Amino acid sequence: MNFILIAVVVLALSFGFLNGAHTSRNMVSTIISSRAFSPSVALGVTALSEFVGPFIFGAAVAETIGRDIVISSAVNDRVMLAALASAVTWNIVTWFFHLPSTSSHALLGGLLGAALMRSGAAAIQAAGLIKTLLFLFISPIIGMLFGFVIFRLIVELSRKATPRINTFFKKAQLITTIALGLSHGTNDGQKSMGIIVLALMASGYLSSFVIPLWVIILCAAAFALGTLVGGWKLIHTVGGILFYKIRPIDGFATQLASSIVILGSSLLGGPVSATQVINTSIMGVGMAERVSKVRWHVAQDIIAAWLLTIPATSALAAALYWLIARL
Repeated sequence: MNFILIAVVVLALSFGFLNGAHTSRNMVSTIISSRAFSPSVALGVTALSEFVGPFIFGAAVAETIGRDIVISSAVNDRVMLAALASAVTWNIVTWFFHLPSTSSHALLGGLLGAALMRSGAAAIQAAGLIKTLLFLFISPIIGMLFGFVIFRLIVELSRKATPRINTFFKKAQLITTIALGLSHGTNDGQKSMGIIVLALMASGYLSSFVIPLWVIILCAAAFALGTLVGGWKLIHTVGGILFYKIRPIDGFATQLASSIVILGSSLLGGPVSATQVINTSIMGVGMAERVSKVRWHVAQDIIAAWLLTIPATSALAAALYWLIARL
């Protein structure tokens, strides 16, 4: 392998690690705050489920990222390097300054900016780009709707239950945590895979879009490791990051709603932001009980991420490609 391709693989794995670290807070927040399980159990189960997810549910999201957004003939290893460098830099900067952002938007913006700088608008596949944007922008709204409906349904079905049902909701969160981890790994864990395969094709190491086993293993491991590392740093402060006091029923409904939306999107090949889906699911659950229960400033952060991340990472990736191409 040439030096640039090796750098692309390293950056892709770094992106996966940072992606897992970024979203670890949201993955374990409800189960820890509802005191359903200990932080170590929550993190361990989540990380293991994220690692296993891509092996069970296929690679539709990786194919969307690597095959359907830009034309492979318009991409080379320098485009991939610039795109990943932009996404990784943006993730680090926004994480450090606590700015609203999502890794999914950052990667899409980086890929678009670098490809446009090299080949112009002809590099973009309109149908694949529209599909990706629709999934990214609509999935948080669907997450809120599902959270609202599922919570109301659970309350109705539990109307005649005794207080002991809280024990059920606590223990059942182990199942929903596994489901959420599997769906998260299937969606976010595949984004690095798509980029690596696209870079391998551009460098002539692959003739068609086929994901080698070593790519799946490395990307899944980097993603799960990021969740473990990021999660441990947030355990002691996780109670202060949620929108309201999470009860076992809230945690169960949130994880169930998020799992359905993220896994459904993954099977359809739609990349989504797990952070936004989980946050809006929590908001939907809170709204189902009382609208004033929700801290609505979170919606402002999500809108800010939509408006800011893709343009910023596109511009950064374009500038980086210009610089790399001349060096």
